[in-house]
Amino acid sequence: MMENNENITEKEKPNFIDEALDWIASIAKACAIALLICTFILKPAVVVGESMLPTLKNRDLLILRSFMYTPRQGDIIAANCKNLNGGEVIIKRIVACPGQTVSIDFSAGKVYVDGEEFLVNGIENITTRKEGRDIENLTLPENKYFVMGDNRQNSTDSRDARVDLVDRDDILGKAALRLYPLSGFGGLYK
Repeated sequence: MMENNENITEKEKPNFIDEALDWIASIAKACAIALLICTFILKPAVVVGESMLPTLKNRDLLILRSFMYTPRQGDIIAANCKNLNGGEVIIKRIVACPGQTVSIDFSAGKVYVDGEEFLVNGIENITTRKEGRDIENLTLPENKYFVMGDNRQNSTDSRDARVDLVDRDDILGKAALRLYPLSGFGGLYK
């Protein structure tokens, strides 16, 4: 009778191969879920340069929210820019959305959207650089966005013909969270 109990316990013990296969299956499932999240819901992006100072600094690591995202005025976005350095990803703030009208008074350094000054909390940077063209009563067509860096004296953005208006299809997502540096960890909107 004792031998039967010993045989049962040996059969109930998982062998090394079964346990290893369970681990591999669990890791594969976790990787698949992480891949789906990173592909369709959250994406990483790194700030390059100083065009978003003081809001974002060079090499800040951001998480973008892309799933079911509708771009809105004031959002910080990452977008593909085909005409800039062979296809660079830019990180800028949406100043105006389709149907809105943008004007920039370069002598006063002010940006207007639909006749009202576009202001962002904490940004006191005036806009005096034309980047080669005047922006006056520019009404945005469907699926086009006017974007600018928060550091308006040092930003290649929609004022520059190489960036121009950003197409909706080129927007990768909204910057939702700063991961790095850890001292700046957290949300970006107040």
